[in-house]
Amino acid sequence: MPEGCRACLIAFLLPPVPFGGPKPFPGGDAEYCRMSDASDDRTRVEWREWGSDAFADARERGVPLLVSVVATWSESCRAMAQRTYAEPRIAANINDDFVPVRVNAARRPRVRERYNMGGFPSTVFVTPDGEHIAGATFLEPDGFRQVLQRVRETWDDAGADAGSVPRALSGGEPPAAPLSGDIEGLVAGQLADQYDSEHAGWGSSEKFPLPETVSFALKRDRDRALRTLDAIRRHLVGDDGGCFRFAHGRDWSDPQTERTLSVNAGMLAAFAHAYLTTGDDEYRGAATGVLDYLTETLWTGAAFGAGETPDGGVDDAAYADGNALAADALLSLAAYTGDDRATRYAERTLDYIADELLVDDTVRHYAGAAAPVGLLADRARVTGALTTAGQVLDPAYLEPARAVADRAIADLQDDTGAFVDGPETGAGLLDEPLRPIDDTAAMADALVDLSYLTGEARYRDAARDAIAAFAGAAERMGVQVAGYATAAARLSTRPLVIRVADDPGSELHRAALRMADHEKVVAVGVDGDPGTAWLDTADGDTDAVATPSALAALVADTAQ
Repeated sequence: MPEGCRACLIAFLLPPVPFGGPKPFPGGDAEYCRMSDASDDRTRVEWREWGSDAFADARERGVPLLVSVVATWSESCRAMAQRTYAEPRIAANINDDFVPVRVNAARRPRVRERYNMGGFPSTVFVTPDGEHIAGATFLEPDGFRQVLQRVRETWDDAGADAGSVPRALSGGEPPAAPLSGDIEGLVAGQLADQYDSEHAGWGSSEKFPLPETVSFALKRDRDRALRTLDAIRRHLVGDDGGCFRFAHGRDWSDPQTERTLSVNAGMLAAFAHAYLTTGDDEYRGAATGVLDYLTETLWTGAAFGAGETPDGGVDDAAYADGNALAADALLSLAAYTGDDRATRYAERTLDYIADELLVDDTVRHYAGAAAPVGLLADRARVTGALTTAGQVLDPAYLEPARAVADRAIADLQDDTGAFVDGPETGAGLLDEPLRPIDDTAAMADALVDLSYLTGEARYRDAARDAIAAFAGAAERMGVQVAGYATAAARLSTRPLVIRVADDPGSELHRAALRMADHEKVVAVGVDGDPGTAWLDTADGDTDAVATPSALAALVADTAQ
């Protein structure tokens, strides 16, 4: 059975899977992978590009569209192209009775989120208005023939009325509630409830690395976090230091051997945070191993590629969100260890983003005229990377961070307080608002940093509104939304904030960055007595100190 099929249940003529919540595959979900072509050489289907022309053609012909959402790393995508779409009779039936559209999941993330059936390939039949008729993931030829027949019959009977809009896109507002400290506690409780005490990690079937969950757990359930990191090191990290996307077995066996930039950037940060927390060189070594993989395998010469296929092919497409996530992780390692290589590659990645992807205070998804502009995921991750750079490298990075954040708030934060995933324009259901909790949380977390670094409460207010928009669902949240819980915690309880009246890279600045709390905020180059540092607390500023040891003692005393 090809990769992905074990979780592939046909959703034919059933309500579409929920959209806008945690991704079906938390560790990667193909956001950083690219199809090199719009078709496969062995495929006789006359694939069209996603866009208004394809939908207009379907409307004119009076037929549905077949939308195939694919990822380059997916063996199932290749298998379906080679076995199912290459079958001449199937291809002829598709070309005659449908308008076939193939979509690169990484290049068009807003399409992916609206038409993802829980895995790749996602095989979705839609009306000329973009509404769902039926959907599945991988299908063998015999099963696909049956689906084609049933969709044709349904279309002949009901026409456009056969379609439906997913609940998350049907105009309903997110489950808002007042923000409180309960969110952190509720999700922290799930760290124990969903934990696999026998094999480590969370879940009872496939095991994903879940780097944001590990990072959240390091402060709230350290033992389980470290046991999970140890399992990941043993089972999912290859000889070259790179981390596989997930394991099919509950015991971390049978790893799926593609690697994505998102997973590896997340794991670099998680291993670095574990080193900061424990001082254990094993975790520093694991972080350095991921650094080796990123710089020796995924580095294109200008930025990081999207990932690597199981057979070793590297996808050199450089996406904004993935590269920003990588830069952020590299800066964490550099801050905790002084690793020059991590610093150098972080700076080069940020230069690439600034030179190629920042456009009029917003972000282009990848370099090219056809790239989507203004996606929430890109803006959130770029804002986060720039605010981290403002703490680790130079406060000058805060100016572009503010510009991107201001434009994102103006463009994407709606009346509910949540952020929509991008401009509400485009073919299919792209003109319908989608409010993704994970990307909203990433933006909120960056805004918390920006508020303390700039002294502007409006950023914290925007973050609070965004997190409160989903707070009514807190009791139903699992460990996969730990990023949301992290942002909620930092809004409900003031994080550790250290202000340093000294130059970036000074001994006192380095000491501040190495205080053992990866959720802290470090403002460097601020006004004050030169060569001093102090804590900015809810009760006001503490007395200033002038040495790393005095700063460590001050942090310890304040934490008691």
